[in-house]
Amino acid sequence: MTARFPWTGFLALAAVIVLAVTTETMPTGLLPDMSASLGVSEAAVGLLVTIYAVCVAVVGIPLIALTRSWQRHRLLAVSVAVLGASSVLSALAPTYGVLVGTRVLGGLGHAVFWATVGAYPGHAVSREQIGRAVGIVLGGATVGFVFGVPAATFVGHAVGWRPAFGVVGGLLLLCSVLVWRVLPAVPPVPRPVRGVRRRDPTVAPVLLVCALALVVMTGHYAFYTYVAPYAIQVLGFGAGGVAPLLFLTGVAGALGLAIASTVYANRTLRGITVSLALAAVTVIALALSTRDAWIALPAVFLWSVALGILPALMQTRILHVSSTAFRDAGNAVYTCAFNLGIGGGAFVGALVVGADGLGPLPWVYVALLVVSLVLLLLTRRLGRPRPDELAPTPGLRPTGADPQG
Repeated sequence: MTARFPWTGFLALAAVIVLAVTTETMPTGLLPDMSASLGVSEAAVGLLVTIYAVCVAVVGIPLIALTRSWQRHRLLAVSVAVLGASSVLSALAPTYGVLVGTRVLGGLGHAVFWATVGAYPGHAVSREQIGRAVGIVLGGATVGFVFGVPAATFVGHAVGWRPAFGVVGGLLLLCSVLVWRVLPAVPPVPRPVRGVRRRDPTVAPVLLVCALALVVMTGHYAFYTYVAPYAIQVLGFGAGGVAPLLFLTGVAGALGLAIASTVYANRTLRGITVSLALAAVTVIALALSTRDAWIALPAVFLWSVALGILPALMQTRILHVSSTAFRDAGNAVYTCAFNLGIGGGAFVGALVVGADGLGPLPWVYVALLVVSLVLLLLTRRLGRPRPDELAPTPGLRPTGADPQG
């Protein structure tokens, strides 16, 4: 019989993710206000987001290794408290230098939080419930991007950026207590028995999924970073049409997440294949639909649905192919790869635009989607451990691959 699903705990985590996404990206919406207040350039304020992302990518793996023996729900509560403290201290920072330090602190908490929260469903629920749990938790990220960041930006413009950071920080501190109280406790990750040196057989498939995430996000952010100028200069949207277009992508992404957590919850490989193919077709349509809104709008919507499906299914796939002992470390690598893909995609996009303009961006994206499909085929082959690899190893309990692929 399937164990009772811990709705309260996972909804609390989704709420935390709304706030975590908001505090991570708030400087982008408040650049002019923060720049004028601190007496630095807007580029310097924008760098705060880069510093934050680099901290998440670099320190996640070592911090998860150091906290391996902690109870998972305790680690989540502490990391959320660090996020809250960072945001409150950012609100109080007297200078830009101090603000950089508070953002570094936030990046440390964010790294531990994302590495832990991504693996948590695999520890807290049965295998059949992992897809639903991941969909609920990652739904917080969608809500954060669609509603949380605009709401914080509105508050920041209305009463100042410092109160906005303070409010988000206070809510995060409250949520840390909520997480501690309502999240079901799971044991620390087991350590291999001393003297057993056998390599975890699930390392290879986990790393392959991480490589898939890296390539997918690189392609996506190479294009998405420049979607506003592309919409105006290539697709023919007016400047006033960009905000509604971005809102449309957020709504479509939410729909994609709902599809991922229902239709493809236990068919991760099939769902990833469909979403990659849909993304490729719709991006090609965008490349060919110069100044044709009747093609561009449906293409943007379906492209965003595909991209709403992908993160949840890649996260679920990590949990399906990794052993219990390797889940947290594997998820930390996945978080690193995901963030490197975001940063690397923006860098690749900048190189392409600088060399040849906006036109080639969709084709670069399609090329990386083809590479992603090849990696997915390898994932299908390596994601099914051989019977001898599944033999019990002291301290390790492999979970196997998604049976329905």
